[in-house]
Amino acid sequence: MNSSQTKRRKFIRYWILRFKRFINLNIDHNEQETINRIENGVEIGGANVWILAFAIIIASIGLNVNSTAVIIGAMLISPLMGPIMGIGLSVGIADNELLSRSLKNFISMVVVSLISSTVYFTISPISDVQSELLARTQPTIYDVMIAFFGGLTGMVANSRKDEKITIISGVAIATALMPPLCTAGYGLSIGNFSYFFGAFYLFFINSFFIALATAMLTLYLKLPKKSFLNPIKEKKMKQMIAIFSILVCVPSVFTTFGVIQKAAFNSNAIHFMNNLQDKNLLNGAQIINSSRNFNRKESTIEITLVGTPLSDEQINKLQLQLPEYNLKKTKLIIHQPLDNDVSVSGFFAEELYNKNLELQEEIKKYQNEIQKLTQNYVDNEQIARELAVQFNNLESFSVVSSIQTNVYTLATDTIPTLYATWINSPTENETSKLKEFLKIRLNLKKLDIINKEKN
Repeated sequence: MNSSQTKRRKFIRYWILRFKRFINLNIDHNEQETINRIENGVEIGGANVWILAFAIIIASIGLNVNSTAVIIGAMLISPLMGPIMGIGLSVGIADNELLSRSLKNFISMVVVSLISSTVYFTISPISDVQSELLARTQPTIYDVMIAFFGGLTGMVANSRKDEKITIISGVAIATALMPPLCTAGYGLSIGNFSYFFGAFYLFFINSFFIALATAMLTLYLKLPKKSFLNPIKEKKMKQMIAIFSILVCVPSVFTTFGVIQKAAFNSNAIHFMNNLQDKNLLNGAQIINSSRNFNRKESTIEITLVGTPLSDEQINKLQLQLPEYNLKKTKLIIHQPLDNDVSVSGFFAEELYNKNLELQEEIKKYQNEIQKLTQNYVDNEQIARELAVQFNNLESFSVVSSIQTNVYTLATDTIPTLYATWINSPTENETSKLKEFLKIRLNLKKLDIINKEKN
């Protein structure tokens, strides 16, 4: 072996060692401290029960009003991760006592969460399904991946000498354990078991793959075991875990496939409709409304046109173009203002009727305003004559509506205000008498008065 080959091998060996050191998880790692830290987080009782219940209610409110910020805040204070990571650790170190304790606390945690969310959604006045709730009823393979890598991240953070609180908090947010439980409670409260099972399945796969990732990293870090299985039993256990993991993933794979199909359909349908307009394939007509409905058997694209109607032949040509946009199992439905198209004619008639009603309301409002102004002008002349007889010292007056705002409560109120100009400084009796007279004459419940002299 010549010197150049020796140098090359040393160079390669050097960089391999550097890379191994670079990715080595055993640096800054304390085995017993890691075990103690996770074991301490397993227990749920006393204050933890109330914190969990309150956090679930906060998350339920966030889901109810579709507030992502509130949901994230609730996940940061939730103690859900503890028992799940305890299950993973106990499997990795073969600690049956810890496994039993973790499972009991995990079940207790689920029961408390479901009761809290179900009670909240039962008494909540908001019953509409928001997008944040719907997102928790259709788990996909991406949720499996997030849970698995979130579990790995959480275990790495827990195995460091200095626990990284920000990392643990980030894992709690990313793996999203609370929202599915809240949505499951929502499903129970309205009797919709499709929501319940979809959301609970999402929570289950999140929990399972966090525990699995924790167990795998426990084995990788070679944490000390409490008891030892014989090689045959250990092999069978690993095989069972692998088979169960695959079975758990299967429904999410089908859901993922459906989500991808729907996203592709929507993208292709939008591209198709844009081309209809851009390439002037509608004979000068304009799309005023459109909808897309994905279905694995037959999807539909429905558009409403205004302008020159398309012939049946033109519509058929557009239908035949759909496969070019990967829309083979899609039906094109076109509404246009034809005499025999009752739905579209009714649509336009209803629109015109509503616009006409709005215009009539606007006209009536302005007519009332003009009438008030005219009436006030006529009344002012008559009132001025009456005041001239009773108040020789009064030069002029005006009554306007003033908006007053409280600087402490910020509450506003509209109060009629009298501006009175006197020839000489008015007496208290003159001011009081003028105020009472105008309140009766103008039928006002309250009236403020501001006096000023002519000079």
